[in-house]
Amino acid sequence: MKKWRNAMLAFIAAGTVLTLSACGGNAQSSSGGDKVTVSMYQPGDKPKNYTAMINKANKEIQKKYPNIELDMKFIGWGDYGQKYSVMVTSGDSYDLAFVQNYQTNAQKGAYADMTDYLKKGVAKKAYKSVDPAYWKGATIKDKIYAFPVNANVYANSNLVFNPTFVKKYNLDVSKVKSYADATALLEKVKKNEPSVAGFAIGKDFKVSDRALEYPLSNSLPFVVDASGKDTKVRNMYDLPETVKNLEVLHSWYKKGLLPKDAATSTTSYNLNEDTWFMRQETVGPFDYGNTALKNASGGKAMDIQPISDPYKSQSQSGVALWAISKSSKHKKEAMEVLNELNTNPKLLNNLVWGLQGKQWNFADGSKDKIKTTKEYQPGYFLGAWMMGNNKLLYTQDTVTDAMVAKRDENIKNAKQSAMLGFTPDVSSIQTEISNISNVYTKYQPLLDTGTADPVPTIKKMNGELKVAGMDKVMKELQSQYDKFRAE
Repeated sequence: MKKWRNAMLAFIAAGTVLTLSACGGNAQSSSGGDKVTVSMYQPGDKPKNYTAMINKANKEIQKKYPNIELDMKFIGWGDYGQKYSVMVTSGDSYDLAFVQNYQTNAQKGAYADMTDYLKKGVAKKAYKSVDPAYWKGATIKDKIYAFPVNANVYANSNLVFNPTFVKKYNLDVSKVKSYADATALLEKVKKNEPSVAGFAIGKDFKVSDRALEYPLSNSLPFVVDASGKDTKVRNMYDLPETVKNLEVLHSWYKKGLLPKDAATSTTSYNLNEDTWFMRQETVGPFDYGNTALKNASGGKAMDIQPISDPYKSQSQSGVALWAISKSSKHKKEAMEVLNELNTNPKLLNNLVWGLQGKQWNFADGSKDKIKTTKEYQPGYFLGAWMMGNNKLLYTQDTVTDAMVAKRDENIKNAKQSAMLGFTPDVSSIQTEISNISNVYTKYQPLLDTGTADPVPTIKKMNGELKVAGMDKVMKELQSQYDKFRAE
C-alpha cells in the first residue's frame, strides 16, 4: 500500500517527541470572531515553500470559513508511526491526523464519529464526492471514523526501474512479472554500480503477493484472498507464494543485491536520485501509468512492471485516511477543513501541485490543464495521494482527455475485493492481537527484507505466534469472515 511516501517526501531527522498537548487546545474559540487553529498532523517533510503555501490555503479556506486557521504539522516518515501511536494512546486532542491502524484504533474509541457530519452535516458535499468503495471500507458497525482520500481506489504493486541504469546498460525490463524475474537485472547493475542499492528497501518493506488482503492491518500476518477463490483466513507466511518470494529476496540479500541493513534501515532513496536501481511502488488509475512517478522524480520517466492484481480493496480504501481525535475541541472545524480539501479545487491544487505562478500555470486557454515550471521540484508540493479528492486535481497538458476517460472507465469497471467492507470486531481478541503483534514485529522486517533464511525463521516465528494466541485469533476472524460473506 504503499502509495509514494518515500518517493514524494524525503525523511526528516529524528527529533524529540513532539509537544502534542497544544495540537488544538491552545487555539481560541470561534466566538467573537477569533480564529480557531485546526492542527493537521501528517508524515513527511515540511515543504520548502510552506509559509506561502499555507497562507494561500488559509486565504482560500477563509472565503467559506473565516474563523478557521489551518496549521499543518510534519513528522518524518521514519518517526511518524511511533509518534502517532503516542498521540493516539495518550488521548491527545489533535484535530486532524493522517491515520495509522484505522480499524484497531477506531474500535478502541480513539477517533471522533464523523457519520452525522458526513451524511447530513458540514461535510455532506464531500461525502457524496467519494467513491462508495471507500465508505464501504471505512464503515465500522454503521459508523465512520475517518475520511478517505478519493484517489486510487484500486491499485497494484509495481517494480519500478531507474531509467538512468536501464538506459546505461540497455536493460529489457518488459518481461519482469515477479521478483524472481528481476534477478539478472539486479546482478548486472550491482556488478557495475556497487555503491547503488539494487533493490531499495528498508525496515517497513512488505513483500507483495498477487492478490492478498489484510483483514486487520499489514502489521499483522493474517491475510485473505482478494479474488475470493480461497475463502479461508491464512497466515501469509504459510502460503507457498509468500515463501517463494521470501526465498528470492534472501538469495538477493546473500548476493549483496539488497542493503545489508535493510531490516533496520530508514534510509530514504529519493526518486530523483541515482542511489537506487529498483524499488517497489503502488500505482493506480490517477497515476496515469508512470506519470505521477515522473512528476515526483522531477521528470525521470520510470519503467514500471506490475507484480500484483488490481482490486477495489479493503486495503486500498484505507491507504490515506484522516481522523479527528475523540478529544479534539474543534471537531466541526476539522470537518469543515476536510470538506474544503475534498470540494475546493483551488485549495487542493495549490497544495498538491505547489503554488500557481511558481510551480505551475494553466495551459493556454484551459481551466483544468496545467504546465509545470522548472520550480516544480520535490519539496515544493504535497502528495496528491494523501491530501484530498483527486478528481478535483488539474491534469498536466500531457495527460490527454482519452487518458482521463480511460481512468474513469477503469475505475468503474474495476473488480471489488471479496474482503471489501470486512471490518472485524476484535474486542474479544485484543490481548492475543497485541501479543501476536509483539512477536510479528520482531520477525517481519527480517523476513520481508530477505535478511533471514525464510523456512527456519518462519518455523520459529510460527511457534511463538501459536503461544501468543494465533489459533484463537484465526478462528475468530474466520467465523466473522464467514458471516460477512453470507450476508
